[in-house]
Amino acid sequence: MIIVLIGYMGSGKSSIGRRLVKKLDCSLIDLDDFIEEMEQATVKEIFESKGEIYFRKKEEEYLLELLKFKEDVILSLGGGTPCFGNNMNHIIDADNTKSIYLKSSIPKLVDKLIKKKAKRPLIAHIETKQELAEFIGKHLFERAHFYSKAQYQVVTDNKSKDEITEEILELL
Repeated sequence: MIIVLIGYMGSGKSSIGRRLVKKLDCSLIDLDDFIEEMEQATVKEIFESKGEIYFRKKEEEYLLELLKFKEDVILSLGGGTPCFGNNMNHIIDADNTKSIYLKSSIPKLVDKLIKKKAKRPLIAHIETKQELAEFIGKHLFERAHFYSKAQYQVVTDNKSKDEITEEILELL
């Protein structure tokens, strides 16, 4: 089975993915890390040198490749991945996949991301919590249609990572 974790940046895809790997004894693949390995460049470098259209084409190509895996794997996607091309339909239509939207509220995302914004190129330029909340709100409004197509939704607010992990395990 391929468990696909979907959600906005800061929603816990990577940390929950690592916990699921331990419980399910399988591999974790972060799509952005996979792209960087295959392209021999960081996502930021790809955007700067070849542009977003090139990146999005490669993202879809590598997503399709990973969705064909036969072994059990946790696949953590970038926050924008489900929203481009036919990526969400590819996930839904793939054999042996379970898609899970880790749904976090804007205030929780702001609290988490404001501390780490320097490491996140998309939001590094944002200065205040209010501006960050507006930025996230706009993105979530645009992306909600795609995220909501996931097979399952797990609300992450006011839950520990262990509680979220256990809730996901119960859904599987």
